[in-house]
Amino acid sequence: MSSDAPHLARGRAAEDLAAAHLAAHGLRIVARNFRVAGGEIDLIARHGEELVFVEVRSRRSAAYGSAAETVNAAKRRRIRLAAEHYLAGLRQRTLPPCRFDIVSVTGALDAAQLDWLCGAFTND
Repeated sequence: MSSDAPHLARGRAAEDLAAAHLAAHGLRIVARNFRVAGGEIDLIARHGEELVFVEVRSRRSAAYGSAAETVNAAKRRRIRLAAEHYLAGLRQRTLPPCRFDIVSVTGALDAAQLDWLCGAFTND
């Protein structure tokens, strides 16, 4: 077993929690772990007509800052790149409105605090 296994398992569990949270608030998950060379999107959802690209971040503690604060400029660029590839694959004449959200999962997973930042950053 790899030394990364607990970290990866926590990440998957955090994504499951985030997906359930978003679904409970009316979003429909349409893709998970969309990867392209140079980028990845954890969750892609529909919220009405809007397409939502979601980055899920997890931390055991907020002692050194929130999980959302770890989404730096380089990470945002990688998410945007993946979003552009996803949109290109839709092959639609008119693309749907889009936004970029972050869901941070803090604490023990069985009692985690979820913070959902809608429109956390733009595609500028």
